[in-house]
Amino acid sequence: MHRPTLAVLTVVAVALVATATAASAATTYVVAADGSGNYTTIQAALAKAAAGDTISVKAGTYKGQVSIPASKSGITIKGATGTATDIVITGNVPQSTGGATGSATVLNLAANTSITGVTIANTYGIGSQALALYAGGDRQVYRNVRLLGRQDTFLSWGGTGSKQVRQYVYKSYIEGDVDFIYGNGALVIDSSTIKSLDRGSSNNGYITAAATNASNAYGILITRSTLQGPAAQTVALGRCWHAGGATDAIGQVLIRDSSLGSHVRQAGAWQDMSGFSWKTCRFTEYNNSGAGVTQGTSDRPQMSASTAANYTSQKYLAGADGWNPVQ
Repeated sequence: MHRPTLAVLTVVAVALVATATAASAATTYVVAADGSGNYTTIQAALAKAAAGDTISVKAGTYKGQVSIPASKSGITIKGATGTATDIVITGNVPQSTGGATGSATVLNLAANTSITGVTIANTYGIGSQALALYAGGDRQVYRNVRLLGRQDTFLSWGGTGSKQVRQYVYKSYIEGDVDFIYGNGALVIDSSTIKSLDRGSSNNGYITAAATNASNAYGILITRSTLQGPAAQTVALGRCWHAGGATDAIGQVLIRDSSLGSHVRQAGAWQDMSGFSWKTCRFTEYNNSGAGVTQGTSDRPQMSASTAANYTSQKYLAGADGWNPVQ
């Protein structure tokens, strides 16, 4: 039996110290609009933060875009009170002037980020697409967040082609009217409330607009959630978005194990878009309840139990690395 030499022991000791130092190096930066923290804006804290750091945001209203670039992976933004209504990140830029990235109140392009306990709003209102959240990074988690907007509230986008980003939204609230949960990412919305707003019309909009690439099995999953809305049978579950006219954008949406309000259309729950039939996309429901569930209409495809076993939250998010943030 060989005993370790002093040199080996020294190397091991140095490595252990380095590991411990790295583990304890994470920093929490406090943001407070009233000046009682390290910074008065979230963006200023982001400029300083590195992977593993937390930005704790005190109660207040924070105006203007928060941009998290791809280089800022592994950062947590956390509302300090635990009550999302206390911390409001707000903007009112429409996509007609700012584009998708410029209109987003929070533009999150970084991987491995976590955002909890805040409200993210775009208050522009009816008249243009206006994003609250542009989620463009992989392995993003949003817990106890409120996403407020009208058209295009929440975009999950991995760029053109088959590359996908993954996001998990848990115990949150999302509201809007037209295509307000959309994109080509693998997006799971779990145990949340999704509210369709009243547009004063017999057509009060569309909840989803998926543009999932044909090579990707998973797109948007809404599970264990509650869908609320305005007048009876005035809201569609979604429509088929072929982004940029791409014929390989064969959107995939599953709504399962959820409560659907009476605002959900019976006939026409899934809609065509820009000349593409909804039947070119992969739209299904499974095991839902409530006044908005199908009452025998032929255009409400139902997934079988055997197929649904392979369309769980974990399956949507696993990817090649087995990521599993599901609670």
